[in-house]
Amino acid sequence: MQCAEQLRVQGYFDGELDALAAADLEDHLEHCPQCRALLDELQVLRERLRALPRQQAPAALRARIASGLPAAPSRPLAHKRLRAWRLPVFWLGALGGLGAATAAALALLLLSPLLSAPLLDDVVAAHVRSLLPEHLTDVVSTDRHTVKPWFAGHADVSPVVADFSEQGYQLLGGRADYFDRQRVATLVYRHGAHLINVFSWLAGRQVLPHSATRSGYHLACWRDNSLQYCAVSDAGWDELEQLVRLLHQQAAREAPP
Repeated sequence: MQCAEQLRVQGYFDGELDALAAADLEDHLEHCPQCRALLDELQVLRERLRALPRQQAPAALRARIASGLPAAPSRPLAHKRLRAWRLPVFWLGALGGLGAATAAALALLLLSPLLSAPLLDDVVAAHVRSLLPEHLTDVVSTDRHTVKPWFAGHADVSPVVADFSEQGYQLLGGRADYFDRQRVATLVYRHGAHLINVFSWLAGRQVLPHSATRSGYHLACWRDNSLQYCAVSDAGWDELEQLVRLLHQQAAREAPP
């Protein structure tokens, strides 16, 4: 009999579970050989698909696809994506002469703008949880020499840490969150009446947008070498981006010559 958690294993593999559900499933995986085997099989399948040779569609096929596309409407990007997904019959016909590898590559290209959505949702969920009583900080300090060493034993990364009180961004402390299968380092700042969480974790294959909005919160994301950063707040864009600039400047000061 199949384990009832196998559907959640597939969601976990695709990064669709929130932090709490992922942690719960990882506990289950430690005691369920059937689900561990399924996770291993999914990983092997992914690696085999990535190893497939890349192929380029013939020029005639590309021209046929381009000629069948509607004229670009003057609508927001989100509406363009929705219209693209309303053409299943055309795409099925166009892909009929392609090999499996090319079809998979084209599907990945079409889906790529949507791949980061679950991760952004996890970031926002962690931000919202932090606003609950007693969830904001694990280490309370404005001193970077206290906060930064704390991450060494509680997170998988060591982010840039600084207090910018003189510029209006007071460091309140830090905490550890969990998503993307990592212990995430989170800095907490206060700017006026707004709280800003700055998350950092090891960057993966997912490419996050430079800016996004989820559930009324603004997200500003960037990469610094191997680290992915994402600042989240209900503060205005100008206020959020000013903190991002300060963190960039601090990272440049700390970079080795």
